[in-house]
Amino acid sequence: MDRPPILAIDIDGVISLFGFDEPPPPSVVRFELIDGVVHCISLQAGERLRRLGPFFDMVWATGWEEKANDYMPNVIGMPELPFLTFKGASRFGSAHWKLAPIDEYGTGRPLAWIDDSFDDSCYEWARKRTEPTLLVPTESALGLEEAHTDALIAWARGREGRIPVGTPGLPLD
Repeated sequence: MDRPPILAIDIDGVISLFGFDEPPPPSVVRFELIDGVVHCISLQAGERLRRLGPFFDMVWATGWEEKANDYMPNVIGMPELPFLTFKGASRFGSAHWKLAPIDEYGTGRPLAWIDDSFDDSCYEWARKRTEPTLLVPTESALGLEEAHTDALIAWARGREGRIPVGTPGLPLD
């Protein structure tokens, strides 16, 4: 049996929201103190990621690295996941520093990646991969939305030649 595609998951801007003008309503977020920093955690992101679990092999692709497993299982109800290490290369505002570890981890496998900081180099990398690849850009104030979840499930179910390699982003209208 074929292995499911990989889903690389960022935390900041996907699960931990920021950059909003007005805080989201308490029914959809919870403020958590994590390593001395207050994070606005999307409760909906946790539920949506759990729904994606049966369709993907998930991996944390975040500057949090191993600390993702120290907090996310309790905060959003996710199981511990494998995590990528970036050897101190993290840079706020762009995801290009994640490319080499994600590329290595995803070699030979279809891969979807959720992040709020894609730049042109990320889209170029996705277009050049020989395996089916989907970049899912989020807005940092909204995080993982229902349309992203639906599109990821559809992509995972139909990736057998029906989704172009290196599709950069999703039509979320």
